[in-house]
Amino acid sequence: MTSKTISKGILSAVGVILGIALLLFFLFKISPVLIYITIAAVTSLIGRPIVIFLCNRLKINNTVAVIITMLFLIGILAGIISLFIPLLIQQGHNLSLLNIETLQLNVESLYKQLIEYFGVSATDVEQGIKESKVFTNINFGVIPDFLNSLVAVLGNFSVGLFSVLFIAFFFLKDSKLFEESLLVIIPKTKERRFRNSIEKIKNLLSRYFVGLVFQILILFIIYAIVLFIFKIENAIVIAFLCALLNLIPYIGPLIGGLLMAVLTMTSNVGSDFSSVIVPKTTYVMIGFVIGQLVDNFFSQPLIFSNSVKSHPLEIFLVIIIGGLLFGVTGMIIAVPGYTALKVILKEFFAENKIVRSLTKNL
Repeated sequence: MTSKTISKGILSAVGVILGIALLLFFLFKISPVLIYITIAAVTSLIGRPIVIFLCNRLKINNTVAVIITMLFLIGILAGIISLFIPLLIQQGHNLSLLNIETLQLNVESLYKQLIEYFGVSATDVEQGIKESKVFTNINFGVIPDFLNSLVAVLGNFSVGLFSVLFIAFFFLKDSKLFEESLLVIIPKTKERRFRNSIEKIKNLLSRYFVGLVFQILILFIIYAIVLFIFKIENAIVIAFLCALLNLIPYIGPLIGGLLMAVLTMTSNVGSDFSSVIVPKTTYVMIGFVIGQLVDNFFSQPLIFSNSVKSHPLEIFLVIIIGGLLFGVTGMIIAVPGYTALKVILKEFFAENKIVRSLTKNL
């Protein structure tokens, strides 16, 4: 091997590494656009069954069907915003999320009542709080900082919303747009298989995301009913937040349960701890557990079996691996990503024994 060949190899390797680095830098710079495209793709997959129904069953023109679907989705979004924004503005102080002093006093009060409930004297409690400085060490100022950051994010919401809706409209109207753009880099001999894969992925993921919407809706209804029965303030907001957190596999329900328990207790500060707060929180948490049981034994199996065609144990392992590799984001995208991978493997490597075993239900 000559020095010229070696130098060419080194230059080629450096060029490849530099090209990859530039590509990653470019993707990082346009990450907001990629996020818009991803959200628009999910939105189009959710709206796709509606478009198909309007076109095939009602014989409506494709463009008109897409416009009706987009207006329907915008109407749902507007309804959610009109429901939650005024509620948060008018009753936000009741949640003690915007008033840091009130939040700290409520937590201190709950702490004292909890200690007294277990038989510790009030003097010992006050002395213990002063000596430990547990509440002075807690940085409650993190909460307004977080809210300020949230407001900054919401400042760009209108631009992002317009971008998502614009992209989603064309994804629905020209359903082959994304597919045709990818075909540019696909060899001619693989085009038919690629088209089949894309079509099957769209069908499976449409059912999956629509299933997730119904999953959140079922949990929201259960949580809202429980919170309304026990007259918890801001029941709709709490129910929606806890149902939405369920999208994060395994971790989300734990956070949602903790959030529901804390907000139930803080909404009853001033009441007797043993006769009011403890029983009411216990009953609310029983309702939360019932919602989780319905979700785990009805909603999730139905979604996974009818949409992504995967065994629950298979899904569990995929989510765990996704979480280990990419954190919470990995857990959320694990199932749709794994489903797409399975479809592609079946289409291109159907003769492989392992692939055949994993994709036998597809």
